[in-house]
This record gives sequence, structure tokens and C-alpha cells, in this order.
Amino acid sequence: MPGQSDVDPLVPRVSVVNVANLLTGLRIVLVPVFLVALFVADGHQTYWRVVAFIVFAAAVITDRFDGAIARSYGMVTEFGKLADPIADKALIGAALVGLSILGDLPWWVTVVILVREIGVTLLRLAVIRGGVIPASRGGKLKTLVQAVAIGLFVLPLHGLWLTGAWVLMWAAIVLTVVTGADYVVSAVRGART
Repeated sequence: MPGQSDVDPLVPRVSVVNVANLLTGLRIVLVPVFLVALFVADGHQTYWRVVAFIVFAAAVITDRFDGAIARSYGMVTEFGKLADPIADKALIGAALVGLSILGDLPWWVTVVILVREIGVTLLRLAVIRGGVIPASRGGKLKTLVQAVAIGLFVLPLHGLWLTGAWVLMWAAIVLTVVTGADYVVSAVRGART
């Protein structure tokens, strides 16, 4: 009937205020907290770098749980779909830029990772009418390796520990480039069908 809402009264609406979205919101709030801890005392005081690592790790852990909770308990919302990737990009981007400003990570690493992340986000938006490009296993692995590598660079590591952090960062860079190319190929294939 004209004037009636398109909302089906028999389908329960999911509240935007739910545990999954609260975890996503917490991750967004933790980004500036992380940056403050990272830059205290010229950014190279051991105590504050450990605090920054703890905040970063807590934010990464919320990312592991918010999506799983939303899917498992029927808490998926449009807000969550939009806010979750923004929170992810904000956290990773803030960490990379912060580490590069402090001179702990070369700028080219930050640029490669951020160009890929922004590019894939724009690509997803461009092809959204044809369907969402789902995160691949490689993309999920890339996210995990990036988070661990960045977390290690936040810590005040030296010697073999720093070498290990670089090995993981190189793995993250390779996964970043390869999965970025994979998303482009998937988008092109999807556009042809």
C-alpha cells in the first residue's frame, strides 16, 4: 500500500547499540589513545612504547571479535559494516604513520601498505553494485601478519628481535601487494560477468 514502510514488521530490527558495534567503537576510541602513548617522551621511552603496544594489541583483539560476534549473534548492522573497516584502516594507518614519523619504519613501507589499503577500499566501493568482494584467506592472513609486524615495531626491540620484526614486516609487505593484486583481478573478473 502507498505510504507504508518497506520494513517487514515480522523481521526483528538489529539495534545499532550492540556488543559488536561497541567493540568497533572502542577500537576507534583507542586510536588516539595509542598515538598519545606512542609519542610520549619523544616516542622512544621504553615504558610508553610498551603501553602503546598494549593499547594497539587491545585494539587488534577487538577486531578479531567484533565481526565474529556480529555474525554469530545476528548483530550485523549497516553501521558496523561501514565502521569496522574505517576502524581497521584508522588503527593500521595511525600506527604506520606514527612509526614513520618517529623514524622507526621507513616511509616507503607506510606508503606501500596505505596505498594498497586505500586502493582496495575504493575498489570495493566502485564494484559494490556487482556484489561485495569478500575478504580472501590471503587478505585475512595479510591483516594478521600486518598487525603482528606493526605491533613488534611498536615495541622497543633490538638485535635479533628487531631482525625478526623485519622478517614479519617483509612478509606483510609481500602479502599486502599480492592480495591487493588479487582483489584487482577479482574485481575485473566480476566486472566482465
